[in-house]
Amino acid sequence: MLADVELIAELRAVTMRSDLERLGRYDERRVRQRLRDRFIAEHTSVIEVGGVFAGCVALRPADEGHWLEHFYLDPGRQGAGIGSAVLSRILARCDRERIVVRVNVLRGSPAQRLYLRNGFSVDSETPIDIFMLRAPKRQDQHRLNG
Repeated sequence: MLADVELIAELRAVTMRSDLERLGRYDERRVRQRLRDRFIAEHTSVIEVGGVFAGCVALRPADEGHWLEHFYLDPGRQGAGIGSAVLSRILARCDRERIVVRVNVLRGSPAQRLYLRNGFSVDSETPIDIFMLRAPKRQDQHRLNG
């Protein structure tokens, strides 16, 4: 999994670069090191498309619900519904287990639209981050809404 950490750290740097630069926060070394420092293999899943690494996502248990973290998708694969499909699976599992899901995104990130479309709402904001949460849906809500 150590090789995956470096692959994921590089993907993080690529996918977050434009948002971090826009916010004046991009640092070539720090963007990768933050992933290495916070990476927990047991909570991380690698996303493959056709047997090829396409991204990753982590779901870390916490007292106040699970944190969706390190959700990165290769820019060449974005817009094809892969991220939405992965997120739908995660949320369906959390709904079955009645778990609140939390995520934070950089202010102005297009990822915020994905989360809003999937039932997240803004919980709090800082000048850099937007913290969002999604309460679990009841199973009958899935049948009515989807």
